[in-house]
Amino acid sequence: MENQKTLKGEFSISGVGLHTGLAINATFKPAPAGTGIKFKRIDLEGENEIDALAENVVETSRGTVIAKGDVKVSTIEHAMSALYALGVDNCMIEISGGEMPILDGSAAPFVKEILAVGLEELEAEREYYVVRKKTEFVNEATGSKYTFIPDDDFSMTVMVKYPSVVLSNQFANLDSIADFQNEVASCRTFVFVKEIEPLVKNNLIKGGDLDNAIVVYDEKLSQAEVDHICGILGKTNVKAENIGYLSNEPLRFENEPARHKMLDLIGDLALIGKPIKGKVIAVCPGHTANADLTKKLRKEIKRQEVVIPSYDPNAEPVMDVNKIREILPHRWPMQLVDKVIEISDNYVVAVKNVTSNETFFMGHFPQEPVMPGVLIVEAMAQSGGLFVLNSLDDPHGYSTYFMKIDNVKFRRKVVPGDTLIFKVSYVTPLRRGCAVMKAYAFVGDQIVAEAEFMAQIIKNK
Repeated sequence: MENQKTLKGEFSISGVGLHTGLAINATFKPAPAGTGIKFKRIDLEGENEIDALAENVVETSRGTVIAKGDVKVSTIEHAMSALYALGVDNCMIEISGGEMPILDGSAAPFVKEILAVGLEELEAEREYYVVRKKTEFVNEATGSKYTFIPDDDFSMTVMVKYPSVVLSNQFANLDSIADFQNEVASCRTFVFVKEIEPLVKNNLIKGGDLDNAIVVYDEKLSQAEVDHICGILGKTNVKAENIGYLSNEPLRFENEPARHKMLDLIGDLALIGKPIKGKVIAVCPGHTANADLTKKLRKEIKRQEVVIPSYDPNAEPVMDVNKIREILPHRWPMQLVDKVIEISDNYVVAVKNVTSNETFFMGHFPQEPVMPGVLIVEAMAQSGGLFVLNSLDDPHGYSTYFMKIDNVKFRRKVVPGDTLIFKVSYVTPLRRGCAVMKAYAFVGDQIVAEAEFMAQIIKNK
């Protein structure tokens, strides 16, 4: 397990907003474990803090905009991408306006400052969004497609496609997030020449120029039109017939637009609130489709906040059935834990193999065997009993007894052939012989039941 990280010190970045053209200052500050990434508008009265989470995304037309009530911060994706890639879990960003500064149109300035101040490891463990099976998300409205594949680390492939003679098909690949700094961070935002005039008419890109954006000049305009657009962007002496890219410096990579789309996607994926373990393949991503994707992922994370334990049936158990019988008084037919596969100071993971020979299936129910919910709760409690008693110097001399059960939920039935995985952890530290615990029961990657219970440890007579 890795621990959460924050900045070792604070730093400030100043520049203009891409769309507002206003001078903006953003100060990145260390934050305690569990804070996540937050933006705070210091130009407005009140707290005005906004969690950088997908459910707070309110607009995606020309960048990612988050809001809480009437308070908004826009164009956050480049900063979020840098924080995610460098492993910053907790940070407070105090901003003097409603838009992050565009800087050079990439994430490189943020990366540079983060590396300069360094990172500090915190006490709390980092939680991941682990991709456990191949999953596809398709956005019919935009034509975007995202495929998530299980992997031990984070990697990404992005493919883009445009009806353009200059920028048609491109792809970019990132084998490891460790390569972000050198291969993705410096890639700048881009815009097609036909989009500039409408953006100007909509009172946007006031801070845009050819130092912070690439213009894809892919359809010939008259020299007067080219001069007009170049005047907006601060460029001179561009020939109307020179199809290609307009910028004050050459492309940093041949496929810089595709790499920038990857940069944006990483920044938007950071809004799920957890780093990802898995490979992401994205076809034609964009902020609107990215936001739809991350909102779906956030809902999934909320449904399964607890990390599903991994189970290797070939691994040697921490406690086998004989060791369990030394600690618990339960015997057939009430011994409902077969083995313990993991135990620590904070939690235990145990296993129950549900077979068709269980005696309760004779009456529950003969034609449709279903494990009684009360026995699932009992099995979770026995797992908790093993957890608590194992921490004692003389576990054989004590027993645990239920005092209270709360918030019991059953999400699906358990049937013969299922393997139940129990994870039980302390809600509060063991105190005065009483343990308050939270328990989950899994089958595969699904939570089938959960409960909170209090147990008392009593010395045997």
